[in-house]
Amino acid sequence: MKIKFLKYLFYFLSASLLCLMLLSSRRAGITCDEILHYKQSVAVFNYFASHGTDQSALNTPVTNLKYYGQSYDNIVTILTRWLGIDDIYLFRNYMSGAAGWAAIFITALFAIWLAGYRSGILAILLFAVSPTFIGHSQNNLKDVPFALSYIAGTFFILRFIFEKGRKSFPVLLMVTLSIAFSISIRAGGLVLICYLWLIFFVAFLLRYISDSEFDRNEFLVKFVQISIISVTAWILGILLWPYALQHPVRNVINAYNVMAHFPSTFRQIFEGKVEWSDFMPWYYLPKSMLITIPLVVIAGILLLVFPVCRKVLRSKALQYGFILFTIIFPVTFVIFLKSNLYSSWRQFLFLYPAIVLLSAIGFSYFFDFLKSKILRFAAVAAVILLSIHPDLFIVKNLPYSYIYYNQLAGGIKGAYSNYETDYYYVSQKEAAEWLTEYLEKSRPGAEVKVGATYTAEWFFRKHPEIKSSYFRYEERSLYDWDYAIVVNRYISPFQLRNKTWPPSNAINLIYAGKIPICAVLERKTKDDFYGYSALIEGKSSDAVKLYEKALKSDDDDEMIFYNFGAALYDEHEYQKADSVLKKGLELNPGFDLALMYLGNIARAQNKKEDAEEYYRRLIKSNRKYFEAYVSLAELLKDKDRGEARLLLRKCLEMNPSFKPAITTLADTYRNSAPEVAKKYDVMAAKIKE
Repeated sequence: MKIKFLKYLFYFLSASLLCLMLLSSRRAGITCDEILHYKQSVAVFNYFASHGTDQSALNTPVTNLKYYGQSYDNIVTILTRWLGIDDIYLFRNYMSGAAGWAAIFITALFAIWLAGYRSGILAILLFAVSPTFIGHSQNNLKDVPFALSYIAGTFFILRFIFEKGRKSFPVLLMVTLSIAFSISIRAGGLVLICYLWLIFFVAFLLRYISDSEFDRNEFLVKFVQISIISVTAWILGILLWPYALQHPVRNVINAYNVMAHFPSTFRQIFEGKVEWSDFMPWYYLPKSMLITIPLVVIAGILLLVFPVCRKVLRSKALQYGFILFTIIFPVTFVIFLKSNLYSSWRQFLFLYPAIVLLSAIGFSYFFDFLKSKILRFAAVAAVILLSIHPDLFIVKNLPYSYIYYNQLAGGIKGAYSNYETDYYYVSQKEAAEWLTEYLEKSRPGAEVKVGATYTAEWFFRKHPEIKSSYFRYEERSLYDWDYAIVVNRYISPFQLRNKTWPPSNAINLIYAGKIPICAVLERKTKDDFYGYSALIEGKSSDAVKLYEKALKSDDDDEMIFYNFGAALYDEHEYQKADSVLKKGLELNPGFDLALMYLGNIARAQNKKEDAEEYYRRLIKSNRKYFEAYVSLAELLKDKDRGEARLLLRKCLEMNPSFKPAITTLADTYRNSAPEVAKKYDVMAAKIKE
């Protein structure tokens, strides 16, 4: 009777969660990746619709999206075309929610298979208070479906290896489809084939060691089956992947290598400072997970080390060891490989279902150990207490729940300016909807220019009078716009900490956990834009006058001070230019352009120590500002030739084809070792400008 009740409760909770997840998807925003992947899915659709004539899906030099199978995106786009769906992104949100729920449901079934219905119920409840996973399930058609394929592959691999009898064929089929689905999304899904072979050999080896038993017929049958699974999954996995179809083996392996060392790098906030994604500390991934996974889930994992839990787990040591391996191996692998990591642990969301699985089982076995009703009540109360923090965040910040931080980071308030928050630009939707309504009331029918720090065209598709464009936040004064939507990604942590962002011309703010994640700006004057136009036309005196007027309305834009300083310098007002540029640095001490310009000015005035300080500050702020290495090395080559060469080599490690660094390095050998200088000259000559 108890099992029957738990079974009904399990399916009731599963159905309820599905409804809630689909309903929450209606409010979800659109991620920056989603826009790129949707465009790629359209290109893939056109590739097949044109029988391979349209090759745009294979020409992705900027986004590198040809290396993604992204089958789930492609399937969703095919459905939108076949069904004639107009609101494409709303449908995508629903499909993302469905994939997220499927991952949860498979994980819960996995828990039931290992430890009974109570563990399955606990898995569902733990997912329900997991803001990061729930948030991504609203609009992430890449990482969430991959998480589904990864946990499904792990589940069915174990069932295939350890179950016998008439169920073997359906399980064999599910293993094949899970692995194929995983490969079809990312080339990294190939790891499931490796896992399958690994657990197969380990299981037979351990059985032989422990029981001195080896069933030759079973081994051969499984060997043949796994071989068929591997080949079939590979073939099925590339059916909707144009790049892989060109060379089914070579290109899949090439895609995997590209994904392991993704070529695009990004600057992001981590531990209160800005750093490039390929220079994150080794612990970036584990720490990102530690401070964003709810403490209640972490607590369940910790319970697995409890002696009674360990005793129970020993009965299925290989199964649990394999699950743990599927979590630890990818993390260890990317740390060892020094992979390019960014956007918190979004790319490793596929690990989370297994983490929840082990957490749920940890709680379940621990509850079995507690014989006293009082102790069980206390344990349940502790679980509820630990669940309040993430649950409240989901309820209060549903569209933005993916940016949750737990108590170890001080919540989202503690994370603000120390770690990234709305790195996926999800808040643009709410900001655009507010701005549309505001303009309908204040300027009905008027033509308006809206700038945004990520493309916002989709939000204004039904309002032709609103023209949208993209700009970087620090370059906003260089563009013509009336209103702007600015998400807090790529904002200096100094500005976030000192509350100089959002700027004073913000007319609406979008909050998550009481911290601003997006601002709608209203331009008070376009004198800054006109000043820049005058400056690039060589009318520096006009630019000076326009910037003087602009600063009366907007004195919190470092780019205005930078260009104002440049105009003053052109007008030979050097002292005033220096003062204006330094004022810009007060707004943003790490502002690249101002630091470089001040260094160049100091160098031109033969103030070598000042110039050296500015260049060093710039390199510390942005290690990939390559011009600063060359300028600093040129200052040092007579004073400290060794350090000059070290700087240039460090620059070339990051950018081997940066010709000025090669040429300057050659100059340091010009007199002392002409043969070495000549080698560098030859190297530089081979590089095209």
